[in-house]
Amino acid sequence: MTQINPYLNFNGNCREAMRFYRECLGGELTFQTIGDSPIADQVANEAKDRILHAGLTQKGHLLLMGSDMMGASLVVGNSVTLSINCSREEDIRLFFSKLAVGGQIKEPLADMCWGALFGSLTDKFGLNWVLNYNK
Repeated sequence: MTQINPYLNFNGNCREAMRFYRECLGGELTFQTIGDSPIADQVANEAKDRILHAGLTQKGHLLLMGSDMMGASLVVGNSVTLSINCSREEDIRLFFSKLAVGGQIKEPLADMCWGALFGSLTDKFGLNWVLNYNK
């Protein structure tokens, strides 16, 4: 089955952001720094602790990837909306409440005309999220 997996770009705070998302969503988090990669010799020493690739997986269903590699051209949050389709009402309520900490709720969780519980928010890193649970 084909999947779309979001890839988030950061400008030096990938590790912090991905740890936050793990706290919100659970799962296993892995990091590869630039300094531990084959391109380590091609970058300045101050960039070696930056994240080349991060992956957050949960029960084989959630894959969220991230990197610090975008640099100065990054415009945070305006080009990515992350959508989570939850399989349980408990999950949507937990994920929504945790992602909202320090952020801004755009649409509180509410029953929608398509038969789902739905809400949207911008998290404390400026990323936009929509969460959906089909009842």
